[in-house]
Amino acid sequence: MNGFTVVIVEDARLELKGTEEIFRTEIPEAEIIGVASNEAELDALLGKSVPDLLPLDLGLGGSTTVGVDICAKVKGEYPGMKVLIFTGELLNEKLWADVLAAGADGIALKTGELLTKYEIYNVMAGKKNVFNQPILEKIVGRFREVVMRDAARQKSMIEYEIDRYDECFLRHLALGYTKEMIASLKTMPFGVKSLEKRQADLVTRLFSEGEQRGINVTRLVVRAIELHIIDAENLEADE
Repeated sequence: MNGFTVVIVEDARLELKGTEEIFRTEIPEAEIIGVASNEAELDALLGKSVPDLLPLDLGLGGSTTVGVDICAKVKGEYPGMKVLIFTGELLNEKLWADVLAAGADGIALKTGELLTKYEIYNVMAGKKNVFNQPILEKIVGRFREVVMRDAARQKSMIEYEIDRYDECFLRHLALGYTKEMIASLKTMPFGVKSLEKRQADLVTRLFSEGEQRGINVTRLVVRAIELHIIDAENLEADE
């Protein structure tokens, strides 16, 4: 690989020394031309020279989101510069999604395997969505959860003969809509009486004969969630 320049953005001294050591020992092609601990210092450095690669700590000065804003800013001003995010945020996956949306070329977690030369080489080669092993393990685990949940939902939709109106009805019941409110939706061409019949029919389909007595709306919704017919984490109302 040809030589390239680097500016490191990191406010933790020990972690900065570790990152510098990785570049010094494993990535001799890289020339570190500056180090910044905050956005102001980074702006001053970029005003003098724009590096090829910006390893950027996601959390600076105690904030967990400032790195997202910096990433979006530098990608807007210097689209040719590569940005590799460093983060210790193992549980806050929303931040990973935010920083990728901001234009980051990859993410490396600060725990586990840490940064290796392979992430750097892949980013510099122009690859997108470059992750180190701990991030990949989380992504694969999340992918498996989504796939298995979708498979369970498809199985239930077929087994219990759930159509789009059943799903819409159950979803809005879960959101706290009354039958009168559901009947007014553009996506539901049924009156209240028809919805009452649909609710009774869903009880017979989703519960065994011995369970059907005394099933109220709450128990019906819980059953629909248990069967993955509706997703409790992704409930959105129709118009």
